[in-house]
Amino acid sequence: MNSFLKLKQELVEIGDSYYYRLLAKQLKKSGSVLDVGCGRSSPLKKVKFKGRSEGIDLYRKSITDSKKQHIHSTYKIGDIRKLSRYYKPKSFDSVIALDVIEHLKKKEALKLISDMENIATKNVVILTPNGYYKQDELDGNPYQVHQSGWTKDDFKRLGYRIYGIRGWQKLRGEHAEIKWKPWFFWGFCSFVSEYLLYYSPHLSFDLFAVKEFS
Repeated sequence: MNSFLKLKQELVEIGDSYYYRLLAKQLKKSGSVLDVGCGRSSPLKKVKFKGRSEGIDLYRKSITDSKKQHIHSTYKIGDIRKLSRYYKPKSFDSVIALDVIEHLKKKEALKLISDMENIATKNVVILTPNGYYKQDELDGNPYQVHQSGWTKDDFKRLGYRIYGIRGWQKLRGEHAEIKWKPWFFWGFCSFVSEYLLYYSPHLSFDLFAVKEFS
């Protein structure tokens, strides 16, 4: 990796630090986490979660890559659209789906969310783009195609609290990349706007949705 790309990656990590802190806060009281559609490099590794975690994903290469990074305690290759087949009710404290539901059709994703709520004892955490963003397969993974878009109102109807992250919606495009140049300037603007739009998720690029159970 050349010096420019390395610097850019470091700045991306700094830009996502707010997201990681928010995720860590939601998992603070959890002893176990199910990471649905965990992918190859789950954000869970950034929050240094110390409890038991399991990652489930249908794409075998993603599971293989994640195992090499030792992100989760255990892994399962499985179809998340059939999540209830693999896990019993109330079997994990927290269930998370980060950048996942947009890869499913709306009806499939709603069923997944229902299954996640049945499995969780403390909370469910979902991250998804605000609205629909076109995305084709990525790195040979056909499951990376976007099939649905989500709004704040979708989650309000389901009883979730919603927060805005990753800054002003119009600054980012496919793969959450900053659209405008110079990249460093607009990336900084996105970082600053994230703090301003935390309670205005309808203007943010990503929706961070949380549902807690008593």
